[in-house]
Amino acid sequence: MEDLARHAAAGDGVALDRLLTEIRPEVVRRCARFLPCREDAEEAAQDVLLQVARHVGGFEGRSRFGTWLYTVVANCCRQKYRELKRRAVEQPVVIEPAHAVDPRTTSVIAGSRVDLLEALDRLEREHPHLVAPLVYRDICQLDYAQAAERAGIPLGTFKSRLHEARKQVRPWLAVS
Repeated sequence: MEDLARHAAAGDGVALDRLLTEIRPEVVRRCARFLPCREDAEEAAQDVLLQVARHVGGFEGRSRFGTWLYTVVANCCRQKYRELKRRAVEQPVVIEPAHAVDPRTTSVIAGSRVDLLEALDRLEREHPHLVAPLVYRDICQLDYAQAAERAGIPLGTFKSRLHEARKQVRPWLAVS
């Protein structure tokens, strides 16, 4: 896949088509880790594929393509979450009693993903400079040096911001 990504980044249209076809299942899986509703994850996956097609030329090959892709996935999922929240505020949905969620069958993992997205959204409103370190290190799982480079800040600054981001987010994710 690395070679395919490099060829696509160099402008090879056939390589781009093959790359998009190959990464689609993984992109949908990754989006589903962020967004618990399958339809939302699939919409976010389409956004990711569109972003990859538009911006693959920006992939320089300094890190693995999967790392670059995961950053695109994280950003698109956060954007989809914000869009869904905005829509929910504009058009509140009335839930019929027959369609109410049974908490005994609701995935704890799904809830924690929503909580994480909500925490990232709140962090972005309150401390926008802390979002990138948290996303790159804890969600994209880049090593510290790669994450600092991706965030465009010195390693020491990156570590300091990551520590502060974790400190801010921890109480928001605490189970009540």
